[in-house]
Amino acid sequence: MNTQDFLTVLDYMEKEKGISRKVMASVIESALVTAAHKTYPPETEIRVTLDAKTGKIQMFAKLKATDRARPNPEEISIVKARSVNPSARLGDLVEIELDAKQFGRIAAQVFKQAMNQNLRSIEKTMIMEEFQGRVGDIVAGTVRRFDRADVVIDLGKFEGIMPARERVPTEEYTPGERIRALVLAVQQGQRGPEIILSRASHDFVRRLLALEVAELADGVVQIKSLAREPGFRTKIAVWSDVEKVDPVGACVGIRGSRVKNIVRELNNEKVDLFRWSPNIHELVIEALKPAKLRKIEIDETNHRVRALVDAENLSLAIGRKGHNARLASRLTGWHIDVEEDKTEVVGFEQKLGQAVQSLATALGIEVPLAQKIASVGFSTVEALVEATETDLSEAVPDLTPEQAKEILTKAQAALAAAKS
Repeated sequence: MNTQDFLTVLDYMEKEKGISRKVMASVIESALVTAAHKTYPPETEIRVTLDAKTGKIQMFAKLKATDRARPNPEEISIVKARSVNPSARLGDLVEIELDAKQFGRIAAQVFKQAMNQNLRSIEKTMIMEEFQGRVGDIVAGTVRRFDRADVVIDLGKFEGIMPARERVPTEEYTPGERIRALVLAVQQGQRGPEIILSRASHDFVRRLLALEVAELADGVVQIKSLAREPGFRTKIAVWSDVEKVDPVGACVGIRGSRVKNIVRELNNEKVDLFRWSPNIHELVIEALKPAKLRKIEIDETNHRVRALVDAENLSLAIGRKGHNARLASRLTGWHIDVEEDKTEVVGFEQKLGQAVQSLATALGIEVPLAQKIASVGFSTVEALVEATETDLSEAVPDLTPEQAKEILTKAQAALAAAKS
């Protein structure tokens, strides 16, 4: 490797890896000393200097002056010794300059191995120094490759790992895709320090919200509780000690701009924001929305809540695959049992009939179809708007995904018209 090659390496490592020329010069010097010891015994004192500006390298070794006809590797003939130091005597250590070209292929291989080992050690130290203080921050990177179910993400100078457990189950990632993730931890792995990333963590949503909502960063608004089913739904209870501040409005933003940015980043995961209350009765009502509760029974002793709803709100209260009820329990810290209130059976058929007729009129669909939709819990336009195409097509077996999409579009239009 000539002078220009060394300069090229120094420039590349400084620009691409962030390793200073001074540090790289030290790494190269150390690797050259290791390589030289393949020719000279380990006890031989070898010195290497590399000018980081010019790329000039000089290597020196202290060899013992001898009168042997064939000096050992750690020795130098007295004649050559005196050509360097005229006052040299037998047994003296004389420092001579070495020619790198005298080292063979084995020494070159050792140099390469030593370089790689030293660089890995430096990169490990840099990872620990740079990212140890960034745990809890959101970083952006490019999907590089997959290691089984883990996603390897290029963060620029370093690579991060998003383990399978920290992936969102509804998301698919492709090489070259730009994504954001939370720095969950920096820990020692089998191959050194690892930057562990997450998109499934509750704190990922917390941090996203803090980046969007200045009032959260300032402490004016607080997130009192947050529960998440990654990829499906997140419920967030917010609060403010400042009387004039609306914590929900601050998080939602003008025309929903702030919360829309969060939902977009979460790939359309549903986000429910509501005002936190120290009153468990009020908190449960908010946590189980969009369902409307008929009655709440609180068991302080066992820390349980029994939420009673009518038949048309039962599926909403429980949610798809139990998400709504489960998230409400996590958010409140109370065990919530959602049950149908059967105390008012009288008049139910009449109410259902009215709901079916209202639904048919609002959506412009046939009464039999409205009957099927209402019978599985979607008895109001509001309930339909909260549903997805999958929710509706799975609940009503005769309904195709295309028909479900058309009905949901009509429901959204009907609700918008009612509010205008």
